[in-house]
Formats: sequence, C-alpha cells, structure tokens
Amino acid sequence: MKAQFDEVIGLIPAAGRATRLPSLTGSKEVIPIGSEMPDDSAPAHPKVACEYLLDHLKKARINKAYIVLREGKWDIPAYFGDGTACGIHLAYLMMGLPHGPPFTLDQAYPFVQHSLIALGFPDIIFGADDAFAKLIATQTETHADVVLGLFPADQPEHVDMVDTGDDFRVRQIIIKPAQTTLRHTWGIAVWTPAFTHFMHEYLLTIRSSFETDKDNGRELHVGNVIQAAIDHGLKVMALPVSDKPYVDIGVPGNLEKVTGKN
Repeated sequence: MKAQFDEVIGLIPAAGRATRLPSLTGSKEVIPIGSEMPDDSAPAHPKVACEYLLDHLKKARINKAYIVLREGKWDIPAYFGDGTACGIHLAYLMMGLPHGPPFTLDQAYPFVQHSLIALGFPDIIFGADDAFAKLIATQTETHADVVLGLFPADQPEHVDMVDTGDDFRVRQIIIKPAQTTLRHTWGIAVWTPAFTHFMHEYLLTIRSSFETDKDNGRELHVGNVIQAAIDHGLKVMALPVSDKPYVDIGVPGNLEKVTGKN
C-alpha cells in the first residue's frame, strides 16, 4: 500500500489553546480518558486522549509522526517523549503563525513534502481501528490527492460537513453550517505530496490577509484549504470509516461523554 511513496508519516496538530475548556490546567491532548491494560500481568494505567490517535496510526503500520506544538504545551512531549513507550517514533515541531490548523500543519512542510501524510486530530476520539489503513488503500486505488475519512455528524454546527457525489468524490466542504441536510463530516485524512505542496503555496498567497487581520482572531480551517484544492482541480475522495460519530473533546460537554465526569 505504501510503495509509491517514501513512507507514510502521521501529522498531528496540537497547537490549540482549548479556549472552549477554560477549566483545564494542562493540554487537552494529555487528558486521561479511560485506561488500558497492556497484558494480564500488568496493572491498568490511564490512557490520555492523544494515545487513541497514536494507536490508530500504529494499526495502519505508520511508525513515525510529527506533533506540532505551541509554546507552553510542554506537557505533551513530557508525557510522550520520543514515543518509545507508545511504539511510534515521535518528533516535535513548533507552531509558526497563529492563524489556524493549516498554518500549524505547514510547519512540517520541509520534513514531509515527499511523503504520504496521515492526518489525525489528538482531541478526537473514535472507533474504527482500520480507518487509516482503509484511507491508504483507497488512495492507492483511486490515486486521489486527498482521501477523507467520513463519520456521521451529530453536531453539524461544530464541524466540516462533506458533500460527495455517488462515486464519493468530494464536491464541497461546508464549514460549521447552522443548518444542513448533509449527514457526514470528516475526522481524519490521508493526502499526497500534491496536496502538501498545494497547501504550502496556498498559505503563502493568503498569509498577508491573515497578518493584516490578526487582531480579530480569524482562523483558517483545514476544510477551507481542502475546498480551495477542489476548486483548483485536485482530486478529493471520501470514504465512510465508521457508522458512529467521533467525539471532539474540545467541544464543551463532550469531554464528559468519554470521561464520565460531570
């Protein structure tokens, strides 16, 4: 599945401020959510939010990932280190421009521009252990520039809704609609160097408008860049990977769903 690229690299944006969760005393990516028992002889230990994503990457035989941080979120590398304990090689990059996740992801450009990228968000919890493997297989089969992993959307007003044709080619990404008849959002993605290069060049063209507008807190979404890529003619496909919604722990009220705490 990986033969046409040097390797598949996980890319994890972890530079958010978690402003919707003001009571947090640390990074939401390392909030304990449940526990795991490595084997029958070892006691169970807490499992933090980002570990679920790392497990999904490992199950697709992805053994390297970059986590992009903001200054002050040192509890993330303090927890994971080089990834040895999690069974995946981890390296850390620092966020450059504070204008949203695409700018955060672009910090990895010099290191990943020739690789297939597996994007996951460290504050999203979902099932579907084979999700990334399915996306990689679909990219290999369709030669798409981007393949999005679709989930049912139970909170459309908080997510990117995805409009596809019967062939699952993506026609439109609609960001956080107040009302919609669409049913699916995307939560993970795989993309080729073609999209990595497109995003890098696209951000260069719009950077000045965000610099001018920096004081009002406007942020760019990854969905905005995917839509720009569609408009530019890149091939974006989608694949349902779960019949259950994911849980974004950054949305108020959702953290309690996975921790059981009020």
